[in-house]
Amino acid sequence: MIDAEGKNLGVLKREEALKLVPPESGLDLIEISPNAKPPVTRIMSFDKYRYEQEKLEKKQRQAQKNTDIKTVQISARMADNDLQIKLKKLEEFFAEGHQVEITMRLRGREKANKDWAKKKLEDFMKMIVTEYKVIAPPRYSGNGFSTQIVKK
Repeated sequence: MIDAEGKNLGVLKREEALKLVPPESGLDLIEISPNAKPPVTRIMSFDKYRYEQEKLEKKQRQAQKNTDIKTVQISARMADNDLQIKLKKLEEFFAEGHQVEITMRLRGREKANKDWAKKKLEDFMKMIVTEYKVIAPPRYSGNGFSTQIVKK
């Protein structure tokens, strides 16, 4: 059992713990960890406890949202200005905490020259200002190359 100031009162019986909570104080006896042996209880306001729990859940939901994979699609024949626009978008995704997949689509005869296309993808990756970590190295699939990166 933990009192209102955060001090550990040790193991108490339920009746003894309830006697320690004066009814006019506005505090409650709250079971914090029911699965522990013995269960952990605390003297505090239930409204405050509920607020803290909601805040914790909201923080956990936000952490889950940041695991989205965003895609930036480029072409092997893109002009430098177009690549700069894609870089800005990629930087925005990094700022939001997203993982980014860069895909380079190849069309027609471009598929025959894979070395040239892979070099173009690597050149684009060298243009990225923010430090990043490569999660999945560039690999060829069906209609082009793709790689996944995340901000360090």
